[in-house]
Amino acid sequence: MASETVIDIRTPTFAESISEGTVAVWHKAVGETVKRDDVLLDIETEKVVIEIFAPADGVVVEILKGEGDVVESEDLLGRLHEVDADEPATPATEPARAVQVAASPAARKLAAEEGIDLDNVDGSGRDGRITKDDVQRQVSEAHAAAQATADVEPAPAAPVEEPDTGERVERRVPMTRLRASIAARLVEAQQTAAMLTTFNEVDMGPIMTMRRRYGDEFRERHNGTKLGFMSFFVRASVEALKRFPAVNATIDGNDIVYHGYYDIGVAVSTARGLVVPVIRDADALGMHQIEDAIVDYSGRAQDGKLALEDMHGGTFTISNGGVFGSLLSTPILNPPQTGILGMHKIEERPMVVDGEIVARPMMYLALSYDHRLIDGREAVSFLVTVKQLVEDPARILLEL
Repeated sequence: MASETVIDIRTPTFAESISEGTVAVWHKAVGETVKRDDVLLDIETEKVVIEIFAPADGVVVEILKGEGDVVESEDLLGRLHEVDADEPATPATEPARAVQVAASPAARKLAAEEGIDLDNVDGSGRDGRITKDDVQRQVSEAHAAAQATADVEPAPAAPVEEPDTGERVERRVPMTRLRASIAARLVEAQQTAAMLTTFNEVDMGPIMTMRRRYGDEFRERHNGTKLGFMSFFVRASVEALKRFPAVNATIDGNDIVYHGYYDIGVAVSTARGLVVPVIRDADALGMHQIEDAIVDYSGRAQDGKLALEDMHGGTFTISNGGVFGSLLSTPILNPPQTGILGMHKIEERPMVVDGEIVARPMMYLALSYDHRLIDGREAVSFLVTVKQLVEDPARILLEL
């Protein structure tokens, strides 16, 4: 006989830096059978999307927090009626099916907006569940029927030309929690830090030559890992941070906190907004390990799979606007960090080398820094150090 246990589905305990989240989407509906570890719903926080998994096999019997609802740590989201994995669901374990049509949250929302009765919609999903496409199909059929009725009405004796009202269409949508968080942090950075930016340029020729010469061997030696540009800049930044510890420090009230470790944030752009996963102890990693970490973070960021701990902390950040074609920009600090390095597009430019004008692949670099802690001399010297290390990569390996 199937178990009668009802399990509460709750919000996980958020990290200290996250106060609340928003229910983004329920993947399961009331009355739907689920398996252990099925994804029940997504909660969007200001940093990541958290997946809530089914703790056991069972049937969703209650949804208490719907899409768009704000939730805090340990909030009750819904309830699951547990059933034995080896026993089929029975009417006793499906109390909601008799009173509520199985439909996805998106389908319910569209049906409510369009005035569609779900009892009249045939579900094409698993176990007859009504999907958003099913409702959309019903809406289209209703509109087509209305249009057909209009088509059989007598046409006017002469065409009537509608005046151009000059109406301009607008669409208002709420910010996602991630976008709102990004906006708040950027404003905070502008208002709380004395932010300045210093610029330099770097000849990318030596790195490009090294990649051409050793790229294939590097990939074979490290199980397919590609040698990119970012690992050079991460290593160069770490070496520069060792020489200028203020750039790796933070301000806490009236105290300066100098960090004896190098956790480098790498900005990643996603469809939802910018996230900054952190490469921990970057000074202890090889080039291939840094490249692997970047690829892993980028992939999980695009899929919304980053964990909270992936983006916690960080002592310095690198952002690469060059991948989008940016030639020059002023990156904004990632509080409470006091420095951020901006990389940009590589372009061939005429440069004077040994008295001769030659075309060189050049990149502009930008260092934004908090002038409350870092003086201009330190900031400029830090950026010059990064430039020297990148232009002579052997210095990175030899720590010169």
